[in-house]
Amino acid sequence: MQTSVPELVDLSDEDERTLTAYGPEVNRRGSYAYNCLLARRMAERGVRFVQLFHRGWDQHATLPKQIAAQCSDTDQPTAALIADLKERGLLDDTLVVWGGEFGRTVYCQGALTADDYGRDHHPRCFTVWLAGAGVKPGVSFGETDAFSYNIVANPTHVHDLHATILHLLGIDHTRLTFKYQGRHYRLTDVFGNVVREILA
Repeated sequence: MQTSVPELVDLSDEDERTLTAYGPEVNRRGSYAYNCLLARRMAERGVRFVQLFHRGWDQHATLPKQIAAQCSDTDQPTAALIADLKERGLLDDTLVVWGGEFGRTVYCQGALTADDYGRDHHPRCFTVWLAGAGVKPGVSFGETDAFSYNIVANPTHVHDLHATILHLLGIDHTRLTFKYQGRHYRLTDVFGNVVREILA
């Protein structure tokens, strides 16, 4: 690793078209755009798991300003990463998972003015998207009511998500079951079904 990392983080061999695709922050070390490009470079070199973080989504107040900044940071580099992986033939065996630990309420939290309001945590309904590695492109699975408060169709538990991710990685989650102190355990906590409707 000591000999390969300097080459990995040296972006001088990237063409201008690629750098432009990832956006204006791509050359700033530690930026989300820079990390997206590093993720592609790691995938090219056979790194099996890469995790990117982008913090600061907890907008209980000043949401209009903060969400615009978050989207500015993430939208273009994320789209570029998917397109770049696809163009290089890496998306077929690379699974991209985008999500957080919960959703946000659709209704306001705190003061409600044109430029200052927030949204609270909402674990009942939230969105995760997947791309590549056998995921059917362009589909949506699951539906909430008009207020995004309750699930009204195709509920998908986090254990189902985990079972599906493991399936896409070539692992049958049911074979990971083991018994300890009289109880069965596995990564999906002896629950979870593969969501086959989203598989290509």
